[in-house]
Amino acid sequence: MAYDFSVLTTNIKEAEEHFARELTNIRIGRAIPTILDSIKPQAYGTRTPLRELASISIEDTRTLRIVAWDKELVKIIEKAIIDADLGVSVSVDDQGVRATFPDLTAERRILLSKVTGEKLEQAKVSVRTHRTDAIRTLDAAEKNGDMGKDELFRLKEEVQKIIDTCIEHLEAMAEKKYEEITQ
Repeated sequence: MAYDFSVLTTNIKEAEEHFARELTNIRIGRAIPTILDSIKPQAYGTRTPLRELASISIEDTRTLRIVAWDKELVKIIEKAIIDADLGVSVSVDDQGVRATFPDLTAERRILLSKVTGEKLEQAKVSVRTHRTDAIRTLDAAEKNGDMGKDELFRLKEEVQKIIDTCIEHLEAMAEKKYEEITQ
C-alpha cells in the first residue's frame, strides 16, 4: 500500500501559514499594514474587515494612513483601532485616520522575542501532533496487514523527514522575526 502524504502535507502547510500570520501580528515598531488585518469595525450593521472599509497605506516608517471610503466611518475606524489595543497612537485629520507606532524599548524587544519563541513552540507542537496522527495511521495500516514492517519503517522515516523540514522552516521564520525585533 502506498501511503498518501497529502493529508500530512496539507496540515503542515496550514500550520506554517498560521505561524506566519501569528508572526505578522507581532508589532516590531515599524508600520506594517497587515497589523490592522484583525480589526473589524462595526459598520453598516455588521463587523467588516478594515481593508473593505478603507485604504491603508504606509506614510513613513512609523505611520500608517487609513483613508475611509465613506467619511462617516472615520470615527468608527478610529474607535476600532483604539479598542484593538495595538499600542499605537491614533489621530484623526481631514484626510482620515493616522496610526503612529512608537519606537521599541529594550524591554519591549525582549518581550517580543519571548512571544515569538512561544509562538514558535506552539507551531512545533502543532506539527508534531500531525506527525503523531500520521504515524498512528501507518501503525493501523500495518496492524491490518496492509503493509509490511519494512515499508512501515520506511514510511515513518519519510514522515519524520517531512516534519524535520517543516520545523527547520518554522525556525528560519522565527529567526527572521528575531532579527527584525533586534534591529
